[in-house]
Amino acid sequence: MPELPEVETVRQGLAQWVVDRRIARVEVRHPRAVRRHLPGPAHFAAALAGRTITDVRRRGKYLWLPLDSGDAVIGHLGMSGQLLLQPPQTPDEKHLRVRFGFDDDGPELRFVDQRTFGGLMLSEGGAELPAEIAHIARDPMDPLFSDAAFAAGLRRRRTEVKRALLDQTLISGVGNIYADEALWRARLHGNRATDTLTGPAAQRLLGHVRDVLGEAIIAGGTSFDALYVNVNGESGYFDRALNVYGREGEPCGRCGAPIRREAFMNRSSFSCPRCQPRPRPRTA
Repeated sequence: MPELPEVETVRQGLAQWVVDRRIARVEVRHPRAVRRHLPGPAHFAAALAGRTITDVRRRGKYLWLPLDSGDAVIGHLGMSGQLLLQPPQTPDEKHLRVRFGFDDDGPELRFVDQRTFGGLMLSEGGAELPAEIAHIARDPMDPLFSDAAFAAGLRRRRTEVKRALLDQTLISGVGNIYADEALWRARLHGNRATDTLTGPAAQRLLGHVRDVLGEAIIAGGTSFDALYVNVNGESGYFDRALNVYGREGEPCGRCGAPIRREAFMNRSSFSCPRCQPRPRPRTA
């Protein structure tokens, strides 16, 4: 699933192409793509016609497009969602779900989603921050993110450190890939109890999270297949810089030990057995 760097890459691309453009028409090709818009596809299309997009913003893994009406279009890419800018004469993509045409007859905005886990919805009055995503924490690239509050909140949670990094109410935008990469840099095993971290250790971990996310944004995100691309249909290349994720059995770039894979929440965690030893079980 796309994480912060992938969604931020899409946000930056959209900001270049759709801001200050007036929507002429919206075509919903598959109702599931707007299933979270409860009034239905026809209302979604009618409410957007004639509206101008004024900005493109992001909270964690969610995008929203503020409109001149004070409302906003919220977008979530899910597992395979893509927001593409295409010339109007370009043939429809196989999994095209929603099409936005503009009154300048320039590039269309198309929502393409093979697995239909992502979607779009209209948030009434949500231009500044949609109420539907207000519960999501700020991400570490946000200028208003509080490092001190994060470190304190992390240490208060009685859970494992990787689970805490994936908790979008504590810190948003971090998923499986970048959590593993940050933990490797911090030399921490994901099963480490959060309440055993010192304040400085929590701050160091946050620094590594921020560094990994920043580097991935510069690289355009991580693409393992054709499901994640930017608005121009191009893949990101941060996969070339991954130190542990997806590298089971390959030598650790720091110590040479073979990278291990462990089961984690119906997924996999990747770490170095030497640099990131498993924590000792707590005694009763």
